Amino acid sequence: MTTTTLAVLVPLLPLLGSAAGLFLGRTAPGFVRPLAVLPTLAAAVLAVLVAARQGGGKAVDAATQLTPTGSVPIDLALHIDGFAAVVAVLVGVVATCVQIYSTGYLRDDPRYPSYAALVSLFTAAMLLVVYSGDLMVLLVGWEIMGICSYFLVGHYWETPEARSASLKAFLVTKLGDVPFLIGLFALAADAGTFRITGVLGAVASGALDHPTLVALLLLAGVAGKSAQFPLHTWLPDAMAGPTPVSALIHAATMVAAGIYFVARLLPVFAASAAALTVLAVMAALTMVGSALAALAQDDIKRVLAYSTIGQLGYMSGALAVGDRGAAVFHLLSHGAFKALLFLAAGAVIHAAGTNSLTAMSRMSGLTRRIPDAYWTMTVGLLALAAIPPFAGFFSKEAVLVAAEHTATGDHTVAPAGAGWIVLVSGLLTALLTAAYATRLWLLAFRGRGAEAPAHGRQPIAMTTVLWVLAVPSLGFGLTAAYLDDWFDGNALTPTVTTAVLGTGLAVVGAAVTYAVRRTLLARTAPPPAAPVGATPVPAAGPAAAPTVAHPDADAGQVEAEALDLPHPATDPADPGRALLGPLHRPAADGFRLDAVYRAAFVRPVLAAASLVRFLDREVVDTYVRGAGDGAKGLGWLVRRAQTGNVQTYLSALLAGSVVLAIVAVVLANVAAGA
Repeated sequence: MTTTTLAVLVPLLPLLGSAAGLFLGRTAPGFVRPLAVLPTLAAAVLAVLVAARQGGGKAVDAATQLTPTGSVPIDLALHIDGFAAVVAVLVGVVATCVQIYSTGYLRDDPRYPSYAALVSLFTAAMLLVVYSGDLMVLLVGWEIMGICSYFLVGHYWETPEARSASLKAFLVTKLGDVPFLIGLFALAADAGTFRITGVLGAVASGALDHPTLVALLLLAGVAGKSAQFPLHTWLPDAMAGPTPVSALIHAATMVAAGIYFVARLLPVFAASAAALTVLAVMAALTMVGSALAALAQDDIKRVLAYSTIGQLGYMSGALAVGDRGAAVFHLLSHGAFKALLFLAAGAVIHAAGTNSLTAMSRMSGLTRRIPDAYWTMTVGLLALAAIPPFAGFFSKEAVLVAAEHTATGDHTVAPAGAGWIVLVSGLLTALLTAAYATRLWLLAFRGRGAEAPAHGRQPIAMTTVLWVLAVPSLGFGLTAAYLDDWFDGNALTPTVTTAVLGTGLAVVGAAVTYAVRRTLLARTAPPPAAPVGATPVPAAGPAAAPTVAHPDADAGQVEAEALDLPHPATDPADPGRALLGPLHRPAADGFRLDAVYRAAFVRPVLAAASLVRFLDREVVDTYVRGAGDGAKGLGWLVRRAQTGNVQTYLSALLAGSVVLAIVAVVLANVAAGA
């Protein structure tokens, strides 16, 4: 079987599995789980085979023309280089882990068949984006992911949080997709083709007439899809969906698509120094702002969501300094440990019966309830904090090294100013990332108070996946010396300067957070204890024991119930509040960007809608009603004239004749006088 045939099967198998699972969900429910897992697993295996055959060498290209358009042709094309080969492996592996995990997490969910089918469709769409060699075909996968995210985030549609989150995710990403689509058409108009190879050839020959305009339009779509400032606000709210969906979106599909798109078309963006500078500023604001927001969140999944935004900022920063190898390396590393973190968070939420870190900090014994989730989440948090030798250290260092080389003038793809922006913000974010990762670990696993509720052992499907993902989270960084040949050849290994600075700041952030937590605990009385296995009852005051979800439910139901539970009063020993000080409240609210959007977009749109409604009802309808009333009045007059009396008709005829005669005489006299 040729490499091209294998590559075609990679997105096709999850697509067929999605269709089969959707149609057989009600008639043959026993086939739903195999149809969810096996096609995705087969796609992952085939993606590995494609990567092995591609080997980081010459790109695999194949194309067939679709229906002629009469202008710029659209081809069903494949373009598989080293970037596409390894990213497809990431997508396949993470999607397989999510599908296996979901069989245990949502085992009693009545909507599991549609959920599994949508996850498979989501996977197929991302694989289409990865392998596509034509921008219009890529756009198809891009938009399918958008609609899949709408349905999956709104899986618990009974809760208002899920309904509003799914709508917000759809609308905010569409806000970026409009200029993105315009940018694609402008790019094709300049290059004369939608083929990626043709576009890159046009850039190399200087055929782009408007590189800055095209790059900025495309960046708007990337900001929406990859949750970059200022279109990042949808991602934290999307945590209202099931935790496996969060893992898939954050690790390997939707938010990764924008980064991958820029990496694939980096020469287009590099043709404009202004576009790279804008990307660098966007990455810096995203990194620092999201890290500050993560330090103030109480929902464990929102902490991880803001961490995803920040890590995507690192990837955008690497692209802004012209090193797509470092960006994709961090994309791969982040995909492993972020999938691990979210899936472990699902186990933690199930065991604790709540998604509130404050509530977890008032429980004890959580680590004994879920030892697998505890140890694997610790591995994931160490990778997130970029502590050596975990994967996040090597990939983050690759980004910082690329920024350093640009800042010092060793690389001239991007302006030196962009390099300094990314380097300084990246180092500051390393400090903040270690701080909020340490805070999450302390609040979730080092609580004091009542015993965590007993939910029984986690399903084997969930715990196995956690350990599988822990392996690359720990050791993937060791491949840095080999992956550069798959990319552009730039070294991905750390340098002494950035390694010392980055690791030193991370250690300082973790140590300060730990010290603040210990100091605050020493000043705070422990919360009241409760019998083991009992559901804690809320009490008055800051030391109130938390309210938890039903202890006997499966993981998916516990999470759905946890969405409706009130979060307890603030923890006086929360180190995030002490570290942020007056910034805590605005950081917890995402720096009130949602309020800005309501004032800038929502209210004007609602006001315009009210004006249109007024004009429609009071102006347009008035003319319509007037026309109807006029016809009714004329009909009334005609009806009054129809009496059925012959004498009346003759009298009217005579009167009319007299009037006509008088008019004729008058007109004749006027004509004679003239």
